[in-house]
Formats: sequence, C-alpha cells, structure tokens
Amino acid sequence: MMWAELWDLIETPVWITAKIIAIIVPLMLAVAYLTFAERKIIGYMQVRIGPNRVGPRGWLQPIADTVKLLMKEVIVPTNANTFLFVIAPMLAIAPALAAWAVIPFTDKLVLADINAGLLYVLAVTSLGVYGVIIAGWATNSKYAMLGALRSAAQIVAYEIAMGFALVGVLMAGGSLNLREIVLAQQGSILHWFWLPLLPLFLVYFISGVAETNRAPFDVAEGESEIVAGFHVEYSGMAFAIFFLAEYANMILIATLTALMFAGGWLSPLEGIPVLGAIPVLGSPGIFWLLAKISFFLFFFLWFRATFPRYRYDQIMRLGWTVFIPITIVWLVVEGLAIMAGIGPWFD
Repeated sequence: MMWAELWDLIETPVWITAKIIAIIVPLMLAVAYLTFAERKIIGYMQVRIGPNRVGPRGWLQPIADTVKLLMKEVIVPTNANTFLFVIAPMLAIAPALAAWAVIPFTDKLVLADINAGLLYVLAVTSLGVYGVIIAGWATNSKYAMLGALRSAAQIVAYEIAMGFALVGVLMAGGSLNLREIVLAQQGSILHWFWLPLLPLFLVYFISGVAETNRAPFDVAEGESEIVAGFHVEYSGMAFAIFFLAEYANMILIATLTALMFAGGWLSPLEGIPVLGAIPVLGSPGIFWLLAKISFFLFFFLWFRATFPRYRYDQIMRLGWTVFIPITIVWLVVEGLAIMAGIGPWFD
C-alpha cells in the first residue's frame, strides 16, 4: 500500500521528467551533428572534404570535439566575477531549452499544450540576452564587454521585428496556441501562412539568423576585429555551453519558422488530387516537421558559406529602419484583409 501511495505522489514528476529527457537528449544530439553538418556542407560548397578523420567518413567528429572540451580546464580570469562568470553560460542555454516545452511535434505530441504558447516562446527566448550581457561583463575584459554590447544591441533590435512577425501569425491563426496555429494552415501548401504573410515570413527568418548571431550578422564575434565576442575568455565546458546554446537557438528558430509559416507537421501534398492520396507522404506526420526544420537549417549554413559579414551600422540600420517598418505596414494590410474577409486564410 505504501508503494502505491508513493507512486501516486511521484508519478506526475517522473512522467514529466521522462518527457523532458525525451526532448532534450535528441536535441543535444541534433546540436552535435548540426556542427558536423555545417562543417561538411560548407566544406563541399568550398570544394573541400570537411572533417573525415574521426570514425567512418568523420561521423564521430562531434563526439571527439565534445570529449576534448570536457577534458579542458575552465579557466576563470583573475579579476572576473566568478559567480556570474559561471552562471552566464547557464543563462544562455536555459531559455534555448525551456522554449521546447510548448513546441508541438504532431497534433498529439506536445509537452505542454498551453493557450499562450506563442507568448511563452517570445518571453523565454528574450531571456537569452541576459546570458550574453552577464558573460561580457563578468569576464572583466574590454573585448568581451564590447562583444556583449554589440550582441545584446543586435538581439534587441531584431527581437522587435520578430515580435511583430509573431503578431501577424497570431492574427492569421486566431490563436496563441502553436498547435492551433498549425491546424489553421490545413488545406494545401497554398493555405500555409508563408504566402499571405510572405514579408513577415522573410523578416522573421532573416531576423532569426541575426538573433542567433550567425553569419552574415556575426559582428559580435567578428574574429578579424574583436577577438571572439563575449565568450572570448571562456574555455572548456563553459565555452561548449555557449556553443550549444547558439546551435540550439538555430534549431529552435528553424522549428518555429516551420510551425508558423510552413505548416508544421502538415504534408505539402495535402489537397493535391492524386499525390494527396499517397499513404504516408500525403498524410501529416513528425517526419514532415523534421524535413522542414532541416530545410530551414540548411539556409543558416548556406548563408554562412555565401555572404560576407555586414558592417555593424548596416546591421542596426537593417533592423530598425527596414524590418520594423515592413512588419508594421504588413500588419496593417493583414488587419484590413481580415476586416474585408479576403482569401481562405482570414475567414
């Protein structure tokens, strides 16, 4: 009897923990192999081979990198604030992982199906900037501080444009619940929100690239100018956590783009007379979501291989004077379309 009562007490926490592990472990593996994919893809784009030494065709390279960083010492600079120096990487990665609580993988597969899912994602992801600022300040290095200030200003600038783009999705979907936003895109590939919200879709995705400090928006860690940005003094596992946070944020942005603008787990063949009837491909499923995430992640890597780095003033001008006005104008257009009942998207 005692065991039954004990199980009743711990059943819910045990199940929640198991579900969290079921999301975090594949995510960490995805992050590790995204670094490998990046080096391979950019290698082939530059007519190189990329990593091919550790394991068959280089497949164990991420494992080797992780082991190397685990074995290195975390050196705390003499004049650094030790507590803040250690806690900053955690503040950077925690929001990147916490946001996954409300991400729906299929119609039924979601950890917390809350009605304010979109609001939660916006609130949690904006906390990542604290890790950046604290890392730059706690290090007591002027290079790190410069990198942190640049990075924080950039994140804040593009977060506003991303927030406005999310408002557009909220208006089109009629809900803050991410699952319902995906279900509102049912019908065909032309019912997905990328079409009526095309400017918001482009602004959101490009702002996502800027938000994660990826090339061509990587001035915060522009190696040729200010060493390595806010994590210049970090080494070992503390540096690895910043690295993980950057790639986890990339996967999160790609996932949110797929859910809000590309129909999430819905099939692109849906609504097409013959193709829509194909047993597996015509039906919705998690494999469609994973395919769309991979598609958007490829663009992150492609941008890095193709474009030169922006100058800092150009980045800020793009965020404040181009993207924010575009989103505001399109929100007005969308509002008028909803009032007029235009198209199948805004019934």
